[in-house]
Amino acid sequence: MSALALNEAAKVHAPPPPGAPYSLPLSGSQQPGRSPVYRHWRRQDGLLHTLDPAVTTIHELFEQSAKIRPNRRCLGHRPYDPTTKIYGGYVWQTYGEVQKRRANFGAGLVTLLERMGINGTQHGVGLWCQNRPEWQICDLGCVSQSLYTVSIYDTLGPDTTEYIINHAELTSVCASINHIPTLLKLAPRCPSLKIIVCLDPLSNGEELAGTSKKDLLNAIAAQHGIQIHYIEDVEALGEATPRPYHAPRPQDIVTINYTSGTTGNPKGVLLTHANAVSAVSAVMTVTKLGQNDVMCSYLPLAHIYERVTEQTSLWAGTSIGYFHGSIIELVEDIKLLRPTLFNSVPRLFNRFGGAIKAQTIEAPGFKGSLSRHIVQTKLANLKNAEPGKATNRHFLYDRIWAKKVSAALGMDRTRFMLSGSAPIDPALHQFLRVVFSNHFAQGYGLTETYAIASSQGPTDFASGSTGGVAPCVELCLQDVPDMDYLSSDKPHPRGELLVRGPNVFKEYYKNEADTKKAFTEDGWFRTGDICAIDEQGGFRIVDRVKNVLKLAQGEYISPERIENVYLGNLPWLAQAYVHGDSTQSNLVAIFGIQADLFAGFVSKVLGKQIDAADIKALEAAAAEDKVRKAVLKEMERTGKKAKFNSYEHVKAVRLLNEPFSIENELLTPTLKLKRPQTAKKFRAMLDEMYAEVNSQSVPRAKL
Repeated sequence: MSALALNEAAKVHAPPPPGAPYSLPLSGSQQPGRSPVYRHWRRQDGLLHTLDPAVTTIHELFEQSAKIRPNRRCLGHRPYDPTTKIYGGYVWQTYGEVQKRRANFGAGLVTLLERMGINGTQHGVGLWCQNRPEWQICDLGCVSQSLYTVSIYDTLGPDTTEYIINHAELTSVCASINHIPTLLKLAPRCPSLKIIVCLDPLSNGEELAGTSKKDLLNAIAAQHGIQIHYIEDVEALGEATPRPYHAPRPQDIVTINYTSGTTGNPKGVLLTHANAVSAVSAVMTVTKLGQNDVMCSYLPLAHIYERVTEQTSLWAGTSIGYFHGSIIELVEDIKLLRPTLFNSVPRLFNRFGGAIKAQTIEAPGFKGSLSRHIVQTKLANLKNAEPGKATNRHFLYDRIWAKKVSAALGMDRTRFMLSGSAPIDPALHQFLRVVFSNHFAQGYGLTETYAIASSQGPTDFASGSTGGVAPCVELCLQDVPDMDYLSSDKPHPRGELLVRGPNVFKEYYKNEADTKKAFTEDGWFRTGDICAIDEQGGFRIVDRVKNVLKLAQGEYISPERIENVYLGNLPWLAQAYVHGDSTQSNLVAIFGIQADLFAGFVSKVLGKQIDAADIKALEAAAAEDKVRKAVLKEMERTGKKAKFNSYEHVKAVRLLNEPFSIENELLTPTLKLKRPQTAKKFRAMLDEMYAEVNSQSVPRAKL
């Protein structure tokens, strides 16, 4: 990143004067049925398109970094030793090495496509693998020749993969070797597919002629007119047949990112280089990354949230270390990397919070007493400080306690953390803030806004807020009278959040009807999220349009809010589905248990030791009436603390081991719950719980 871009980022990153709002309304912008238009406090005169006029595409973004710092560490991974069956330490490629590889890959892929009779630019290349350096090398190689990539979620089933390949008319797919058999099975139904680039070796050089994986797979692929190539062979071809960059224009497609919709086929969000650069510029003002920073990559790169984070890191010259593929062993990777930047989702922060609480404030003796005192003191400092003057740091407690707790997770150097994708429980957020003593922000964005619309700044310690308006967008609220959300509400305006700016997508690919529904007549994107704006110009997600339950007594319920409270405060719960029938007056719920933490809880309840590794024993214990009652008691306590209304308390539960997964098609690839499908699958269990609740509420006759 150039000095010009760094200086501009630092200006926008600077917080407003103490007590001043993070977002400001534009004078005279209010319309009937809408709030005023809000912008970032430093961008009242115009929205941020780029931090550097010389950078208008992702191609230019990476080239600038590679030229400024060719010898800096860029992409790192942990190689696997098949003999010892152990992952080693991190091995790094420099920016210069990645620049050369991506140029060769782009040239080699275009050469292969031309040999197959496929000419021209601006067509899609599929990417189907877990996070790894090759993902970025392929993506950067494609943009160097004005091609664009289409992410395929690593966990997607064959039906959705087939849909994306055909809908995007992909001519080539870059994939890890485990996905190639699926691609070959789909080949007869995917006529556009001509080239598969394997990201893993296809030969060890010692096989007999015609017996390597490459030979065997190509024999099958040839029947469908498909060629399979190893990525390093594609790069070698590009080096042998060099060609200049065919740089993209700002209005060209950088990706078609398919949303993981909860119903029906996914929608292809068409995003341009201009969208990407404005979003990356805005993220840079929030994170203020530099060349000495290190990030850990494990959230799916198929998700726009991780994609924009890594593109920001590449512009800043940051080192990106990829996890070795196991989310269960992620802490092992984190301890080796000791990242300075860590972005995640509430589900993982819930796990971290549960583990930290068990080792600190819930520990017996002096350790527990000291931890509780430190946490309470630091939380009180956050709560009682004047606006704009709060801090989560303490000159003594950070040295003797917080630093050690952070180091146990490998996060003693982490200066910036970000939670996104879904709301994080406010109490958990504040707890982790005082534990890590860093800038721990919550942000908000969608695939359609290239992952950013608002984010908390360095002095914003509010809980439950997604922060002020990002510098690349403007936001306003539109009345939703059917749900009693109005921009005229006092003290805080409420309504559906509308977004407009250079990072906002232009259309859903080949889907004019949904594109039209997504925008207002004057060009605002409808998010479908209900927001409130607080006194500091912070935006708070309070509901979802049409995502509410109506109980028999006429009360409206937001199930996701209730689920987040339970998951944020009861760490032995890993998944949640709160359900309410319109014919019933109570809520019931199905929870997925967090095996390692639930074992300790249930052992105390039953007075006998339950092994966390014995899933059958855990499931049997979870089904016991005594355990369910104990869980309901803890939920009642948690709900009262969160000030639930009486009708918001769950009255019956079922506890299962991972009831919702991508494999059983109840979770999207971004781990969002498919509510209609979940209700249908567990209908019998829901009816059983309602029968249980209703039998308890029947008054007994007096004798």
